[in-house]
Amino acid sequence: MMNTAARFGSRYAAPAAATGTLLALSLSPAVAEAKAEPMTDVNAVKKSIADLIEDDAERRGDGTSLTGTFVRLAWHCAGTYMADGSGGSNGARMRFSPEASWGANAGLDIPRKALEDVKTKHPEISYADLYTLAGAVAVEESGGPRIPFRLGRTDADSGETSPKVCGLPDADKGSLKNTTQHVRDVFYRMGFNDREIVALLGAHALGRCHT
Repeated sequence: MMNTAARFGSRYAAPAAATGTLLALSLSPAVAEAKAEPMTDVNAVKKSIADLIEDDAERRGDGTSLTGTFVRLAWHCAGTYMADGSGGSNGARMRFSPEASWGANAGLDIPRKALEDVKTKHPEISYADLYTLAGAVAVEESGGPRIPFRLGRTDADSGETSPKVCGLPDADKGSLKNTTQHVRDVFYRMGFNDREIVALLGAHALGRCHT
């Protein structure tokens, strides 16, 4: 039987699928040279995250869930990545300033707090892996594809290695031409092409907008 989050997410299967494909690309760079924690049961952690999404959706009772928020958390953690290999989700530096205080990350304290219960239940997984895995599980729970996942991201002790300036895209640069160029500048820095950029931007159809 389709669960509450899946029923909500089924309406967004197309954006979830596109998000899943690109999310897999955006979340992988930090893993290459990291060492995995052999004691982490990924399937058990995934079940805990899925249960959290389901329980939260039932508690809300308004057709919304944490799925879109978890995707946003995972993407914004990865969004500092640059094609030279710096930045990215490794470190989970959003827990600290300056990333925690960036306007682009406003509201992401909510999913981070929600995941504390999962972290307590599975202390062996790093925050960096947990935030990333939450995004992957959210895509799957919304009817998107299963995203290949590898452990190995480690946690930073502070935000000292974070970029000094937020590199995440702004919503509006005053004109279509300026906004288009701004978005390209941001995502080209990460190594994405125009087609991939469109898919990533389409992920904003997952979840809802708060004004």
